Amino acid sequence: MGKYQTKEADDYISLLHDLTFESANKCIQCGYCLPVCPTYKTMGNEAQSPRGRINLVKLAAEGKINIQKDLAESIDLCLGCRACEVACPVNVPYGEIYEGALEVINKEKQVINNQKDEKKDKLLNATLTKLFPYKKRLRTIGNFTWFYQNSGLGKVVRKTKIINRISKPLGQFEKVLPTIEKPRTRYKFGKLFKATGEKKLTVAFFPGCIMDAVMSKINRLTIELLQKCGCDVFIPDTATCCGALHAHQGKVEEARELAKQNIQAFEELNVLYVINNAGGCGAMLYEYDKLLSGEKEWYEKAKSFVKKSKDVHEVLNQIGPLPYTKSWKGLITYQDSCHLRNVQGVIEEPRALLNSIPGATFIEMNNSDLCCASGGIYNLMHFNESMDILDEKMVDVINTKAKTLVTTNPGCLLQMKLGVDRNEHAGDIEVLHLIEVLAMTCGIE
Repeated sequence: MGKYQTKEADDYISLLHDLTFESANKCIQCGYCLPVCPTYKTMGNEAQSPRGRINLVKLAAEGKINIQKDLAESIDLCLGCRACEVACPVNVPYGEIYEGALEVINKEKQVINNQKDEKKDKLLNATLTKLFPYKKRLRTIGNFTWFYQNSGLGKVVRKTKIINRISKPLGQFEKVLPTIEKPRTRYKFGKLFKATGEKKLTVAFFPGCIMDAVMSKINRLTIELLQKCGCDVFIPDTATCCGALHAHQGKVEEARELAKQNIQAFEELNVLYVINNAGGCGAMLYEYDKLLSGEKEWYEKAKSFVKKSKDVHEVLNQIGPLPYTKSWKGLITYQDSCHLRNVQGVIEEPRALLNSIPGATFIEMNNSDLCCASGGIYNLMHFNESMDILDEKMVDVINTKAKTLVTTNPGCLLQMKLGVDRNEHAGDIEVLHLIEVLAMTCGIE
């Protein structure tokens, strides 16, 4: 039993040790990770750096510090952007350490909160378990949001600032929500969308949860662009949430169940690729084999799934050139999705597509590889810390003098829209998903 632990906590110490200690012990504490860590840059605190967090995990796994009192806050304030993994000279698997720590913290916290009846945590748990895995419920919310935007209700809410009184972060993000398409324009699940030109590939499309609920236009444009580029596109009826939000809250068992449902949904389809258009979702799909490594039957299925999992920009770059019919005017810059870059390793393909757009001038942003601090629901849970990082990011955006800022993840998209909205020097910068730009220049509206 550890020096600072009770007998009841021993199980959690042992689990933390099993999940993280071997990987954490690989860290040589060199500090190469410090310059790429967004929380270390803004907070200037060793405990908010990858090196510091790893050290705290080791101490907690040895029972030398308390998991909840001394470790939980540091892990909770991590964005999980995984930039430290790329920078690490000895390949420390920070993602495994981070997610293992989250799992243990969450399991112990659940027991404590059930005793204390913590309503905030119960609301979050209910949202993750009763909402995100159910696409019909999410579409209902999306349809209500369309009604909210088109009925005048939104203007009343903004004028009275009701949402701000409930939650300042929600009030801020409500202002930058994309315009929701009419419910009747939504694509249908369980359907094949045939290639409109010469057929080149047969693929499946992973629609996600947030993307499907409130950014269905981007999904529709993705499907239509793939069709125009020669792809038959399946959308299975039983696809569900990827599980990323669950894993990032330490709900690993729930994430595993969602992964199994998605693997089953796609494994029956005779397709070359399973395509996604959201960096965060794609990273989760890309690591299903790691998530299910402890289950022999599912591990083999997960490996097959991962081989097929592709970001849409990889595929478009592969089957190009795109059938452009229009030109784009002005400078375009690009903010990397952390999980697309750091986990999936997709770096050059989006840039190649941007450079191929007629009339556009692509300009590389300084520090485009540094996180924007969206982090799933990080910007809702840690709004002030997120805005500190975002404000620094906006300096780099403005310095490009670009009129269009492009990204490839729904959370990043909303975060950067908010960054423009809150910065008086941003002017009229338009924030778009790369698919929106590609679709428009290919004549798809």
